[in-house]
Amino acid sequence: MIDFNYYNPARIIYGQDSLTQLSENLPELGNKVLLHYGQSSIKRSGLYDAIVEILNLNGIEYIDLGGVKPNPEFDLVAEGLRLVKKHQVTGILAVGGGSVIDSAKGIAAGALYDGDIEDAFYHNENIEKALPLGVVLTIPAAGSESSSSAVVTVRNNTHKRSIKGEALIPKFAIVNPALFTTLSKAQAAAGFSDIFSHLLERYFTHTENVDYTDRLLEATMRTMVHYGPHLVNHLDDVSAWSEVGFAGTLAHNGLLGSGRQEDWASHRIEHELSTLYDIPHGVGLAIVFPAWMKYVNSNNKKRFVQFAQRVFGVDYAVEKEDMIIEKGIVRFEQFLKDMDLPTRLHEIGITQDDSDVLIERAFEGRPDQFGNFMKLSREDMRNILNLAK
Repeated sequence: MIDFNYYNPARIIYGQDSLTQLSENLPELGNKVLLHYGQSSIKRSGLYDAIVEILNLNGIEYIDLGGVKPNPEFDLVAEGLRLVKKHQVTGILAVGGGSVIDSAKGIAAGALYDGDIEDAFYHNENIEKALPLGVVLTIPAAGSESSSSAVVTVRNNTHKRSIKGEALIPKFAIVNPALFTTLSKAQAAAGFSDIFSHLLERYFTHTENVDYTDRLLEATMRTMVHYGPHLVNHLDDVSAWSEVGFAGTLAHNGLLGSGRQEDWASHRIEHELSTLYDIPHGVGLAIVFPAWMKYVNSNNKKRFVQFAQRVFGVDYAVEKEDMIIEKGIVRFEQFLKDMDLPTRLHEIGITQDDSDVLIERAFEGRPDQFGNFMKLSREDMRNILNLAK
């Protein structure tokens, strides 16, 4: 195990009555907030009106900024920065999922950043200060409600890049599992793929003596395997959403990666797919991760055997190591298919070969290799993309 320093101050207010506690947490944001959200769904559901009523009852002035899209764009961050400076906003309330929260983090960071915050995203810079941020979560997926990072597309929506730092961790997050019942089957499935991928990026490591966090990661993955396929077909099951919602938060708040080297190569590759093709992040991850597994598993067969046995219950003779690994990957793909997720690019109509563009964008302004489980070169990325076709 690697020495570590874990810190996460986000207050998670969890449960079906959690919105009633918004009032007592609003002082964290000051007396003038930017109310940041996505498209029209929170207005159709009545959540927008409920939040505005709470803001008004507490004498909190708010500036309205909706319009966040999946794969959030820097143009809206720039508009948020303009509003924040014009109205002297003291905090941000993000109502939505990972895209909304990441966009809000970009605004919160940019408001206090001494320089061009778009360049900070492009160069993956560490952020030391930001406006306070609160969250009302509507989609369990990205874990942004308590993470220390944000991803936004920059440079005219050609590059998906990130910023990081403890200053980006929200002060509080209202998580009401009942809100998730309004999601579509496709939104839910993509979200579950995102959660599972956050676990995989931490699980596949060469760090030794991490059995405790291995077990935590495996328990969370098994929870997703149990509830994911059920929920996409029973979207009104609030009890099941309660399990998955908390799993999504813990999958990406840093706890499960404590003391271990993480990978994040699959996310790097997927960011290029979702930028170029404008597909949901979770859908892209469902395509990339099986291909990555097939390509890198010989780099640490023991860990892949453990994954197959502990997470997916593969029960073959010990000497059948390659068969165990193959079956584990097959069962992982079947888990994704059980949620009607694609596992190949051609399944979503992408048949052209854009590898050159994807590789160039992935490496632009960055080192010649990425990832930790296996250091990936340009040629390695090309091979993984070929496996994903």
